[in-house]
Amino acid sequence: MRARLSLIAPALLISALALAGCSTPAASPSSSPSATSTPGGDSTAVDPTTDLCGAAYESGPAIEAVTVDTDTTKEPTVTFTAPLEVAAIERTVTVEGDGEKLEYGSLADVKQTIFDAETGEKVGDMGWTNAGALTSIVAETGMAQAISCATVGSRIAVTTPGSADRPAYIWIFDIAGVTPSAAWGTEQPAVDGMPVVTLAEDGTPSVTVPEGDAPTEVELATLKKGDGAVVQPGDSVTVQYMGIKWSDGTEFDSSWSRGAVPSSFPTTGVVDGFKQALEGYAVGSQVLVVVPPAFGYGADPTSALAKETLIFVVDILATTPAATQ
Repeated sequence: MRARLSLIAPALLISALALAGCSTPAASPSSSPSATSTPGGDSTAVDPTTDLCGAAYESGPAIEAVTVDTDTTKEPTVTFTAPLEVAAIERTVTVEGDGEKLEYGSLADVKQTIFDAETGEKVGDMGWTNAGALTSIVAETGMAQAISCATVGSRIAVTTPGSADRPAYIWIFDIAGVTPSAAWGTEQPAVDGMPVVTLAEDGTPSVTVPEGDAPTEVELATLKKGDGAVVQPGDSVTVQYMGIKWSDGTEFDSSWSRGAVPSSFPTTGVVDGFKQALEGYAVGSQVLVVVPPAFGYGADPTSALAKETLIFVVDILATTPAATQ
């Protein structure tokens, strides 16, 4: 029996973000776009930082044989003669939007609908009957090559070939918007005794550690108060963050230092102190948290951070509810 995407398992669709370099808890279908299978030439040789259009997948006979409806206010439907023979990843823009153009590093809000190329059956969606997903347009990755060189409001169709144990798929991507890459909430008054955070023009934080002993309990401060959905326990979040050591003020981890590419992960996948800076806070918020060893890596004596009090600055850009069984 061929593998299918479940309509009640959106986590499988969330995993498509892994194609854009984001960390996700589930494995994506191997038939989804990958940067190692490129039609019409080697687009992986194109530098996407300067030529997103050149990095995009090319069109071809399979995707040109698919008719996609053009009403982007509704979930898409497709029409084609089944079974559709798909030999390579192919892409075409079926509706060109008139909104903001995606740039390298853009954080795009993308709705996804997936159809079985052999039967025409819809086998999954994200963003229409459940929460949408954010995708970073970075590097020569499958998702980036699928939606590169697009504008907000566009509808893009992509075919992916099948294998011995799964069918070929037709993916429809609707570009619903672009999310800022840094927290956009209302600035809040500084809290006495907490580290001081200064922001560069692009939102990159720098942290000044206060003098004196580190606290022994988790300390939190809202630097910017967001206006979006509130992160719930177990949600998957998309964030920018920086982590430094209280002891010497040195950075030990930062999404900002990795090209300002946001990271995505479930709140259950981080240390308790970091988790406290996520759950209960609204999207758009920037949260400052001081994490003593007992709430950080103290339980792992092999960690280089086991005895360190940590400081995190966290920009909460999006949240996706945990998948229900």
